[in-house]
Amino acid sequence: MPVATDDIIRFLEEKESKEGALPEFLKFYQQLLHVQSRVERNLTSRLEPGLSREAINKRINSGVPLISFDELALDWPLLTSTFDEVKAVFAGHAELFNSSLERLAALSADTLLARQTLKTWYEKQKLPARIPVKNVAKKLINSIIHATMKPFLTSHARKLTDFIDQGRWRRGYCPICGGSPDFASLDTERGSRWLLCSRCDTEWLFQRLQCPYCNTQDQNDLSYFTDDAGLYRLYICKRCKQYLKTIDRRQTEGRILLPIERFLTLDMDRQAMEMGYKPH
Repeated sequence: MPVATDDIIRFLEEKESKEGALPEFLKFYQQLLHVQSRVERNLTSRLEPGLSREAINKRINSGVPLISFDELALDWPLLTSTFDEVKAVFAGHAELFNSSLERLAALSADTLLARQTLKTWYEKQKLPARIPVKNVAKKLINSIIHATMKPFLTSHARKLTDFIDQGRWRRGYCPICGGSPDFASLDTERGSRWLLCSRCDTEWLFQRLQCPYCNTQDQNDLSYFTDDAGLYRLYICKRCKQYLKTIDRRQTEGRILLPIERFLTLDMDRQAMEMGYKPH
């Protein structure tokens, strides 16, 4: 089940109490989490799994994620108000994204939350070039849509994760929403690898010796680097030139909150990109 958003908020509050002011990028993340947490609380009691056990098993066997875009229970007024709050958080930290408060504040929910635009984003296609947004990078627009949609996706994931038979999935995309992984962990029992969905924070089991992006199992193409403590690993694929950050849970006794590890390991992203690799 995805890590509770409120647990991550508490972690950041404790970090701030111990270490003083948080770095700017963690302040941004903290504010975003507060918005997303409020939305999740609004949705929790209203969502139902919506699929029978038989339908779930059929999709798992066929490699079909459990939620298509048309099956998402989207409360459009809530989605719009979430967008406005998310946009305000991004605008308040515009310098992090090489943008300006004015440019981000001008973004319109009518434009970016159009049903076809969201469906295109959800199905991992490039946003249409005709979107009338000036002076804001498409990558940043994707991030704002992502942050707006995330509490809706994680809320669905919490209702469905327990129905996933991990041994029968083992694919390079999320069994819940079809999103791509952007982080991974090695578990404490056998060092098995679990991928983390970049969209709904679902974790699922995957092969250690396979690239989740291009699926190569050629060991000449796959390797990893590790830090001095052996806690973090940077897996790289020479075939598709992509990388995956990973934490080895066997090297720590404390609880690991994978979603925040994305932010605590930003230096690994820098190192990977300096070596010519790119995030998925």
